[in-house]
Amino acid sequence: MFRFGNPEFLYVLLIIPILAFLFGLAQYYKKKALHKFGDMNVIEQLMPFVSKSRPILKFLFLAIAITFTIFALADPQFGSKLEKVKRKGVEIIIALDVSNSMLAEDIKPNRLIRAKQAISKLIDKMGDDRIGLIVFAGDSYIQVPVTSDYVAAKMFLSSINTNIVSKQGTAIGSAIDLGMNSFSPESEMDKALIIITDGENHEDDALKAAELAEEKGITIHTIGMGSPQGAPIPLQKENGQTIFQKDADGNVVISKLNQGTLQEIASAGGGVFIRANNTQTGLNKLFERINKMEKKEMEEKVYTDFEHRFQYLLGIALFFILLDIFIPERKSKWSKNFNLFKIDG
Repeated sequence: MFRFGNPEFLYVLLIIPILAFLFGLAQYYKKKALHKFGDMNVIEQLMPFVSKSRPILKFLFLAIAITFTIFALADPQFGSKLEKVKRKGVEIIIALDVSNSMLAEDIKPNRLIRAKQAISKLIDKMGDDRIGLIVFAGDSYIQVPVTSDYVAAKMFLSSINTNIVSKQGTAIGSAIDLGMNSFSPESEMDKALIIITDGENHEDDALKAAELAEEKGITIHTIGMGSPQGAPIPLQKENGQTIFQKDADGNVVISKLNQGTLQEIASAGGGVFIRANNTQTGLNKLFERINKMEKKEMEEKVYTDFEHRFQYLLGIALFFILLDIFIPERKSKWSKNFNLFKIDG
């Protein structure tokens, strides 16, 4: 079993392409400045000890050292001992709407970001419960199977966006059907499915699916993201320009919260409907209700001992730092005259 103890440090890897861009820019302006002094062939003869490749090589060594240091800070760990443990909890699956309408900004910064923030806080509060994550738009997909690995769940949660499901639309019924089949079949734990959406169901019979789930002992709660007044749907073009989604007649689409539908789904599923707003998303109230569910004992195999392996990565990083230090940018007299392919005669 492999995991990162501090996965948030992996975001620092974004600095590598930035450094590469700045290095390339510096090299470009350096070369441009030299051109002002005359012909480059003449200048190179006047600077026989200047190397073109060594600065690039030194930067490469430094970039590798930084990369391995970042991975070391993320604390890679390998599970070394598998044990059976008993815990008491419930199983919760969250179905998150990722259709374009979730980009509407009537809830700041937008519906989807606010929903992800709320889910992350919910995971932080969980103890011995198990959680799964489904994303849906026109289709539904399992993003995180039911698990007690909260670190992995939050990592997958952070990568969710509206492009993760190619087919647009809002098929709440499909998400409920997938949720029903995603709980652990052998588990007798109480089960709850939380649907987070703006409620604009366009695809299927969500009420019938909710009733079927309730018959199988799965409680369905709904959280409505958005306002009854609604808001336009901002879309990002390839050139970075923001436009608003329009209908076939060229009118700007206003996405509104369909509160009635979500109330009906929650009622059919034996759960509650909570409307989110700019001050709270409702997951706290829902968590209180989940805590009142009957906690049943379960047995599962988990890795209990994890060995830290960051030392090896730091060693590799140190090796490349030393290479960067000891390799000079300029050629030495010996290396300048050394040429394996020189032919006398």
